[in-house]
Amino acid sequence: MKTPFLAAFAALVAAVLLCVAPALPAEAHTSLKSSDPQKNAQVKTLQKVTLEFADSVQFPVVVVRGEDGKSYEQGEPVVDGPKVTEAVTEPVPPGRYTIAWRVVSADGHPLEGEIPFTVVGDQSVGAATSAAAPGDPPAASAPAAAAPATAPAAQADDGGQGGVPGWIWAVIFGIAGIGIGMFLSLRKKP
Repeated sequence: MKTPFLAAFAALVAAVLLCVAPALPAEAHTSLKSSDPQKNAQVKTLQKVTLEFADSVQFPVVVVRGEDGKSYEQGEPVVDGPKVTEAVTEPVPPGRYTIAWRVVSADGHPLEGEIPFTVVGDQSVGAATSAAAPGDPPAASAPAAAAPATAPAAQADDGGQGGVPGWIWAVIFGIAGIGIGMFLSLRKKP
């Protein structure tokens, strides 16, 4: 009578331990190695965006968005193994921009992120922009209104590289625990 109870208890303990053990992050997923422009970089001009990952990726989506919400990407991103390149419409006016990207790694895990940067432009472009700014007050206030909207999006991205949801691991190891318990309970007794 004690043997089935002990077998069931051992199976329960094994299932709990197996549920807790895979809480470590998965190492098989790729990650962003570098970008051009880099995070928080200041560049004079922008002609293209290049993202390089640790491994090959597929199904890329790259969006280059200014403070005013306007998109500056041109065409579809080009994938060359671990490198993704996106052409940008020219000229890109001086200001703050964000590259929002999403790719799928070779193991099927989606990855996404954002890279903020600033285009400072040439001195001649900066003078033309400052001369036009006093005559157009609504355009000057639009970037200030758009800035708070981009902050929550950047904060939401911080936890975007989670692994397999915990409930899936609980189901898998729960079923395994039940199987172990049944095996131990139903085996032939000497």
